[in-house]
Amino acid sequence: MSGRTRLALCAFAATVLAAGALSPLVEPATWIVLAAFLVGVQSGVGALTRRVPLARPLTVAVQAIVAVLLLTLCFAQEQALLGVVPGPDAWVRFGDLLSSGVADVGRYAAPAPATEGIKLMLVGGVLLIGLLVDALAVTFRSAAPAGLPLLALYSVAAALSGGDASWLWFLLAASGYLLLLLAEGRDRLSQWGRVFGGSPQASARTAGGLEPGGGPQAPVRTGRRIGVLALGVALAVPAALPSLNGGLLGGAGDGPGAGSGGGGEISAVNPVVTLQDTLNQPEKREWLKYKTNTPDVSGMYLRLMALNQFDGDSWKFSKRPVTDIPDELPTPDGLSDSVATTEVRTNISVAGSYRQGWLPMPFPAAKVEVGGKWRYDPARRTIIGDHGQTTSGLQYKVTSLVVNPTREQLANAPAAPEEVLKEYTQVPAQLPADVRQTALRVTEGATSDYERAVKLQEWFATKGGFAYSTRVDSGGGAAGISRFLKSKQGFCVHFSFSMAAMARTLGIPARVAVGFTSGSPVSGGAISVTNRDAHAWPELYFEGAGWTRFEPTPGRGSAPDYTQAQTPADTPSAPAQPDPSSSAAAPAAPSGSPSCSPREQELGECGAAVPTGTPGTAEQDPSLLTVLGWSLAAVALVLGPLLPMLWRLRARARRLGSERHVRTAGKTAGGAPGSSGAPLVEPDASSTVVRSGPGAAADAAARTLAAWREVCDSAWDHGIPPDDSQTPRKAAARIVRLGRLDGDAANGAADAVHRVAGAVEQVLYAPAPGPVAGLAEDARRVSSGLAAQASRGTRLRALLLPRSSVRVVWALSERWAAVTEQWAATRDRFLAPLADQLRRFARQRG
Repeated sequence: MSGRTRLALCAFAATVLAAGALSPLVEPATWIVLAAFLVGVQSGVGALTRRVPLARPLTVAVQAIVAVLLLTLCFAQEQALLGVVPGPDAWVRFGDLLSSGVADVGRYAAPAPATEGIKLMLVGGVLLIGLLVDALAVTFRSAAPAGLPLLALYSVAAALSGGDASWLWFLLAASGYLLLLLAEGRDRLSQWGRVFGGSPQASARTAGGLEPGGGPQAPVRTGRRIGVLALGVALAVPAALPSLNGGLLGGAGDGPGAGSGGGGEISAVNPVVTLQDTLNQPEKREWLKYKTNTPDVSGMYLRLMALNQFDGDSWKFSKRPVTDIPDELPTPDGLSDSVATTEVRTNISVAGSYRQGWLPMPFPAAKVEVGGKWRYDPARRTIIGDHGQTTSGLQYKVTSLVVNPTREQLANAPAAPEEVLKEYTQVPAQLPADVRQTALRVTEGATSDYERAVKLQEWFATKGGFAYSTRVDSGGGAAGISRFLKSKQGFCVHFSFSMAAMARTLGIPARVAVGFTSGSPVSGGAISVTNRDAHAWPELYFEGAGWTRFEPTPGRGSAPDYTQAQTPADTPSAPAQPDPSSSAAAPAAPSGSPSCSPREQELGECGAAVPTGTPGTAEQDPSLLTVLGWSLAAVALVLGPLLPMLWRLRARARRLGSERHVRTAGKTAGGAPGSSGAPLVEPDASSTVVRSGPGAAADAAARTLAAWREVCDSAWDHGIPPDDSQTPRKAAARIVRLGRLDGDAANGAADAVHRVAGAVEQVLYAPAPGPVAGLAEDARRVSSGLAAQASRGTRLRALLLPRSSVRVVWALSERWAAVTEQWAATRDRFLAPLADQLRRFARQRG
């Protein structure tokens, strides 16, 4: 095995071993098999291009092109030209996958599901690292710097795992790097050869830094030192990296859990992370549409999930077990039969552009009919996507309850169960004292938890002087709540977080729900929900009514009827009854309104576009670039198989002189030998005018050899390969014999072959060869004679796929070899002085 082959294998192994540190971050980890295969192909292409050989930058460029083609084949095959070549649609596909991958990274905690976007990021990243390692260690023969991309790969894995990366993965990654260093050291020794610099008993070093015994140990020691230093950096860098929270970038405790399966846990993102960005988007985009059979949708909030933990830094959800979605969801926690409820049916359609791992639905849901991989969280009564399942383009049905207790029922609610109080009244120790003091001051005079809750809601919504603004810092920690109570400016996150925290200080179980307000009616009886309807609100627990919604944010949503003073206190409230005549059929997929003006369309006020691939979506006109790309592909498909024939026709025309280019210089009429006034004719086999002067003999020789090359190639095309070991006379006899040119059907082709061979012998052996007329006609006669004696299949092959076209490959190889030699000579000329100086410096230091 050659040194470079060994280096390439070690570079491949080092990359795959370092990439293994990423495998615990994604489930299932089968993506690493694909990544290893693609890196292996990329390394193999590098080994082949180095054997050509190509210039080093060209080798790296070829590997990069192959990597792009491989990624196209794996992730954008349907959008690519011929399934491999990335066209405009394929690059759009890559952009969409990368966007969804970035969103998925922020959505899931480790281990995240192996969605297509995340797989593209992982496989593409490993391919890039593999390219860098192979280029540095093998192509440019510098293995030590190749440790930097390997270190970067492992450091990313360590950071994403929250600093809990297994020591086994570090050991494997470090072993791969050391293996690469040792392979390079062995390769360098093989290039220098073994040097013996004295007897084993010598006590002093030789001038070259050799140890006693003659073994060149300095490179080995240097490699070991570099390896130890790199391992030290690999240990120190992950420890110094800051801890990242949220989604896949968070620690194990930041998400609702990991994995799936019966009774398992699922990772998902906290929607509060992007709520402020969603509200501040300049364009209004329709994300959901729904139809329901109740005429009053003011309280129809579409709830995603609930945040139950407040640790002082933020509100978040805790890990809870999930199960399969039951046919009928259990009765909501704390709901009594004495509280009035109304069953409502709602059909929801989601735009393809809205990808969320939580299922938006009215609360509390009693039955959910949805397709895909979804799981049920009983504690929070939410539905969570499993293994990358999102709401994009989804249509589903929800049967929910409208719970409408009376004020008297809420005021007389018994104490909450002990487990509810223990979990949902906890507040962090660092919560500023003014939060509880403000809560006590605002609720002064209240005689029940219900009255305290209503007073808090009224204070935030109307009486406290608060202003709604999405341009302030969205910090919802303990210090952020204290600042909000002083500045009195914020949006739904501040109001809901603050009211929930203050309720907990008063002993009222509270949590924060995240989702959407009821939306706005559109044509067809549907309700449109946009990004501007994203919202957060507090839920407080009252035994008998369960988790109950409150609305402290001014100007957003609607306050529930049971918090309004005009609601009678002694009789149940009368919720709007479902209209039997109203249709709850699934609404059309979210799209722009037909009556939307062009200006509104430009501003994005007409809702989101119909998701790609939805039935009935009009196809867009192909772009000019797409048309041009397909046209070039069609031309390549047609002309590609004809290239050998076209090259052969061009070569025949050039050799036999289909056109003569006469150059005239000077005004002398006769043109004595050596003068510049003689007519000059380009050398070709059809020339009958011979140039006088110093180049006359060279032109005659060139014309003769061109005609002989054409005769030999014509014979080769018809199945008679050339034999360069024979003289022209014997080669001509061989062509006549194998091509059966001595018959009458050959039309004098045998004599033509011998005439051309005789002219070649003059060029090779005569002291002053003269010009021979008619060589081009003789070469054409030979070609016609060979075709006349050959079968139809042989003639077709000689025309469409001539064997002599392999000369193109030979010519390219010779040119590359010349370029490589020239580059090596140039490099040695400029670098040799520097190398000499380095050697002198090494000897002086040694």
